[in-house]
Amino acid sequence: MVHVREMDAADVGAVSAIRVRGWQAAYAGIVPGTYLDAMTVEGDAGRRRELFSRPGRTSRDLVALGDGGPVGWICFGPCRSGMPGPGRAGEVHALYVAPDLVGRGIGRTLLGEAHARMKDEGFETSALWVLGDNHRARRFYERAGYRADGTVQDDVYDGITLTELRYRRVL
Repeated sequence: MVHVREMDAADVGAVSAIRVRGWQAAYAGIVPGTYLDAMTVEGDAGRRRELFSRPGRTSRDLVALGDGGPVGWICFGPCRSGMPGPGRAGEVHALYVAPDLVGRGIGRTLLGEAHARMKDEGFETSALWVLGDNHRARRFYERAGYRADGTVQDDVYDGITLTELRYRRVL
C-alpha cells in the first residue's frame, strides 16, 4: 500500500530516477536504445528542478510513497493542446512507477488521485498522450476508462519518428 502526497523539491532526485528508469524499461524496443542510454538521472533532475520551481506553473505533481520514499510520480494540469467539446479539459502529462513495482496498483492509485483532484479543480475531461507501440500503457489507460480519440502526433527520437495517440475520458 502506498500513500499519495504533493511532490516537494526534496523529491526531485527520486522522481527523476523513477522517470529515467521508467523510460528505459517501458520504451525498450520502442524508443531507440541510443536515446534511452543517453538519459541520466542527473540531467533529468536538473530539468525537473527548473520545471518544478518555475513561477506560475499550472501543472501539479504527486508522488506515491513506499517504505523507502517515492515509488511513483504523476504530473497533471490543464490540457496543453486544444480539445474539441464543451467543458474544461485536464491532461495527465506524465505517469511513471518504479519498474520493479509495475503491476502492483501504484499507477492506478496515482491516476485515481489525479482524476479526483482534476475534477475538484473543475476539469470535466482528462487527456493524455501515449506512444502507439506502448501496448502495455495503452491497456492500462483503457482499463482506466480512456479511449483513443483519433488525434495523433509524431515525435522524433534520435532520427526515428514515433507516433503518439491522444486518449481521453470523462472525469
